[in-house]
Order: sequence, then structure tokens, then C-alpha cells
Amino acid sequence: MREVNRARDRRPARAFDHAVYRVVRQIPRGKVATYGQLAALLGYLRGARAVGYAMTRCPHDIPWQRVVNARGGISLRANVSGMITQRVRLGQEGIPFARGRVDLRRYRWAGPPSRVGNNAR
Repeated sequence: MREVNRARDRRPARAFDHAVYRVVRQIPRGKVATYGQLAALLGYLRGARAVGYAMTRCPHDIPWQRVVNARGGISLRANVSGMITQRVRLGQEGIPFARGRVDLRRYRWAGPPSRVGNNAR
């Protein structure tokens, strides 16, 4: 019975995680988004940390390297090799680092196309 309750408690988190992954998949090669930017796009203005937690659980087909912190840097994690991998992958996409940061004015993703005035669903 206890396992069933745990699974039920995780459903909202899984739904949020999948919403995060849907948005991250839209970030084009050569662009980055911040954790806070993704949270705001999903309607959670103070949800940057929740996006970060979702990203720690992301599947391998998600372009996770395209998500950086609010300063354009790579967030610290226990696995240092993951930080190095992120920097290398972004470099391969043509995104340079200066003083350990990405220039967000130049490389920040503007977000998904707006549906305002467009009847797409």
C-alpha cells in the first residue's frame, strides 16, 4: 500500500517533468535557456529550482546541455564530469564561454513561437 501512495504522489512531479522536457526539446541548437526562463514559460514564475530538479531526471534524448543558470553559467553538480560535458557540448553547438559564462544577450532562446493570433492547438 505504501508504494502505491508514493507512486500517486509522484504523478504531479512527473507531469511537470514532462512539461519541462517538452519545452527543452524546442530549444534550437546554438541557443540556451535558463532554469527560470523555462519555469516562467510553464507558468511557474518562481519555479527555477523545480526545473533544475526535473533536469536531473531527464531522459538521454533531451538536449539538457542547453539549460544554464541565470548568469549564463553551468550550475554546480556533484558529478564534475557532467559540467565538463555540458561545456563541451555547448562549444560543439557554437556557443562560446567567456569567464565561465554564455552571453545570454546573444545566445538566449527567445522561447517558442507565440500562438496569439494563430489558431494552432
